[in-house]
Amino acid sequence: METIEHVDTERYYVPAPSWWPLIGSIALLLLASGFVVLLQNNTFGAYVMIAGALILVTMLFGWFGTVIRESIGGLFNDQVDTSYRWGMGWFIFSEVMFFGALFGALFYSRIITIPELGDTDLLWPGFDAVWPSAGPGVKEAFAPMGAWGIPAINTLILLSSGATITWAHWGLKNNNRTQLKAGLILTILLGALFIGLQIHEYSTATFTFKTGIYGATFYILTGFHGAHVTLGAIMLSVILARVYAGHFTPERHFAFEAVSWYWHFVDVVWLLLFVFVYWLV
Repeated sequence: METIEHVDTERYYVPAPSWWPLIGSIALLLLASGFVVLLQNNTFGAYVMIAGALILVTMLFGWFGTVIRESIGGLFNDQVDTSYRWGMGWFIFSEVMFFGALFGALFYSRIITIPELGDTDLLWPGFDAVWPSAGPGVKEAFAPMGAWGIPAINTLILLSSGATITWAHWGLKNNNRTQLKAGLILTILLGALFIGLQIHEYSTATFTFKTGIYGATFYILTGFHGAHVTLGAIMLSVILARVYAGHFTPERHFAFEAVSWYWHFVDVVWLLLFVFVYWLV
């Protein structure tokens, strides 16, 4: 088993120039561009999105691999560890602002825009300014997604996954490798089950992304959250592989902590989604 060496040098390690950030940017550009093309009912967008997803996964494993080799090579010291903690903290803060903007769009549309459109009877006669709305002039009936079916089950699943990853963390801190591995495996399986149920939920929906502002905000919020759960499951899988390789000790395991922070953040976002997107419709 490989073990991580930790140096006590005063020198700060500066990594070599890397192409991985540029490759990651290209992957995100393809994902976003493909999604826009797909919205125009052009199936070519799906292929662009698949290419972007494959490049993104390749980038993640490549970049993770570089950092792992640096770590087990004894290049990091306490100052680098502190930098990583600050970096992860700011990354999660940026994610908070990202989802804050999406929730802001939901609240603005629901509380301000819809009532204002209802007052412009000359433009849209008879428009029913009631949420959920498919938009002015849209007569098709649709049923909003209920809270007490798959969404409630998924809430229980994610809350349980938060408990299992915490249990795994306790195992790592107590040097109980069996508990650590079991907790990680359970967390990954719960994350995969969550994604599977959300895909099934999408397949049974009576509305689409184009069903007015309700459909747009619903799929944007839940879709981006699902993408974050998928990314978190990938990162947890990498952590599990590193656990089997013996890369962590009770004293040195920030990579595990960083992913657990991210997973708990995903849990909190889902609770907000459940309340404001599913429950209080």
